[in-house]
Amino acid sequence: TILPLHLLLALLLLAPVLPAPHERGLIFNLDIGELCLQSAQCKSRCCHRTSSLSLARCAPRAAEFQECSPKNLYGTYYKCPCESGLTCDSDKTIVGSITNSNFGLCKDPQSS
Repeated sequence: TILPLHLLLALLLLAPVLPAPHERGLIFNLDIGELCLQSAQCKSRCCHRTSSLSLARCAPRAAEFQECSPKNLYGTYYKCPCESGLTCDSDKTIVGSITNSNFGLCKDPQSS
């Protein structure tokens, strides 16, 4: 079977855009400070915005005792989720989740 010409052309045009594993791409594996639309695009897994009108940029995850947001479905955060191994001790109500105001502090679950 032969690929239709338009499908072959589309594959050739999209090939440079698709990221190779562990390499920075145009859409995924973005570094800290680069513009993003979703946290999945960032190496840090945090697409952060300072206000509802600001542009979102990839940012580092929150460290212990820093403000954080629990992971959400929206894809962008006003406060980044915690680094691996830490938990975000925050208001977990549905209202806080909808209004994106459920901020807390990153804590080590192993410490007392």
